[in-house]
Order: sequence, then structure tokens, then C-alpha cells
Amino acid sequence: MSKNDTFQEKLYRQMFLIRHFEERLLELFSEGAFFGTTHCYIGQEANAVAIINQLTDKDIVFSNHRCHGHFLTYSDKPELLYGELMGRSTGVVGGRGGSQHICYNNFYTNGIQGGIMPAATGMAFAEKIKKSGAIATVFIGDGTLGQGVVYESLNMASLWDVPVLVVVENNRWAQSSRVENELAGSMVKRGEAFGIDSGEIDSTDAEELYAHFTPIIEKVRREQRPHFEVIHTYRLCHHSKSDDARPKDEVERYRENEPLPKMRERLKASTAEAIESDVKKRIAEAIAWAREQPFPELQKTELV
Repeated sequence: MSKNDTFQEKLYRQMFLIRHFEERLLELFSEGAFFGTTHCYIGQEANAVAIINQLTDKDIVFSNHRCHGHFLTYSDKPELLYGELMGRSTGVVGGRGGSQHICYNNFYTNGIQGGIMPAATGMAFAEKIKKSGAIATVFIGDGTLGQGVVYESLNMASLWDVPVLVVVENNRWAQSSRVENELAGSMVKRGEAFGIDSGEIDSTDAEELYAHFTPIIEKVRREQRPHFEVIHTYRLCHHSKSDDARPKDEVERYRENEPLPKMRERLKASTAEAIESDVKKRIAEAIAWAREQPFPELQKTELV
């Protein structure tokens, strides 16, 4: 990250880093450079930069299977994430977790949807007991609202005054199901039902989202109480590496409202081009570094 960036330049650099990281990731998958599958964040980059840039080093971030944007904003370490996805020993967790199971400083991910809610709530409660002043932010999706453990966690967070910010990234599709076909009622009222301050915003504008979340984050920290906020967003990529049941015309309609061009048009063309060139060079170097890293050594287990 350039120390000389303005705020708008910083946001654009971070979002372009996420976008180019994942575009190259998908290309490398087709070449056999990675293992398993992956879930990209393309189209939702504004959410990550708007929220995580407002957190402190003490704060906890708990993400999910679609975590690249959250991790890259938090860590600014694309080389470590590439190494992890390549299964290299110098990856984020030694090449063992992929992108779904990461532990890096106060950043965590897990691929079990819903299961991250009690973990994040418990960690936030621990920080309250320690009087550290830290809060936890947990990113879940619209499909996760079908998990009962989410509501058990919201209940305890409200009862115990837990400083946890629950961010629902409603990308309007739960894998291959439209949200209208798998979720009844109001998302926002799910939080309100537990006496938790709740709200929503429909935006792909990083600056608008940043301003929207500033008082929310300050309130969670000041009052040491939970907050439940829904971002109505859209992923422009498939659910995982190749599965996509959405109508093409729908995707193209949402593509007209995606976050990167909005921020780019606020910059001088020469500035945006310089940022893009820097990021592309950095991503190329990160890939080259990761490719050179060793795989973990196999440990032999003797049967007794």
C-alpha cells in the first residue's frame, strides 16, 4: 500500500488488488496451479474496504468461505494467500487450510456457514471480559440466515451485551437459489427480534459504505453492544469456481453498478492507471514467490 495515496486512491488500490488477485486466481486454477475449489468476491470489494479499514489491530475479523477480499484488506499479503491456495508451507497456515480455514493475527475464516457466528460472538465476549475495547466483526451471507445457530448467537449476543458487528452480505443468491426462494420475511427484522439495533444499505459505493458504517462501528465500540447490518450487494462471479445458475442478463444488469468503475472515475486517469500497473506488478511477483515455495514435508506415522 502506498503511503502517499489519498483516501480515494487507497480504496481503489485495495479494491483493484482484490479484483486482480481473483481474476489471476481463476486463470491459474484452469492451469492446475491450485487445489480444490475457491469462492471469489468479485463485485463485493467495496464492502471489505469500507468496513475493515475502520477496525483496529485489536479488533477481530471473522470471515467465511468467500474471504479473499476480507483477508487482503486486513493483511495486504497477497503472496501469503497465493501460497496457501497452492498448498505451500509458507502459506498463511502452512498450506493446510486453503482460503476457507485461515488464522492470521486477529483474522479468521471457516467454511462452515453459521458455525462462524458462535465463534465470533464468543471471541467478542472474551474481549469484553478482558476490557480490551476490541470488537468483533463477522461477515455472513444471506444463505447463512437459514442456520439456526445464527439465531442462538444473536440471542446470546443481545443478552450478554456482546460487542459484535454482524455484517450480512446479501448477494441475492445462496449458491444456486434466489434469496426470494430460500428466505422468508425480513433480514433486518431478524436482528431486531433479539433487541439488536439493525439496519440495511443497498450500495456498491465504497465511500458511501464507509460513511454508513462509521457511526455503526463507533457505537458497537462505545456501547459494547451488538449490531446487525445488511448490505444488499451482488457477486459478479459464480458461487464457486465454475457453478453459476443465474441468468446472464441479470448478471450483466448488476455489472453496470459494480464498485470499481465508481471509484476509478473519481481519480485522474493517469493515477488510476499507475495504481493498476503497480498492483498488476505486485500480483505477478506474489504468484512468482508462491510458486517457488516448498510444499509441506510429509510426516510418517508409525503404527504401534
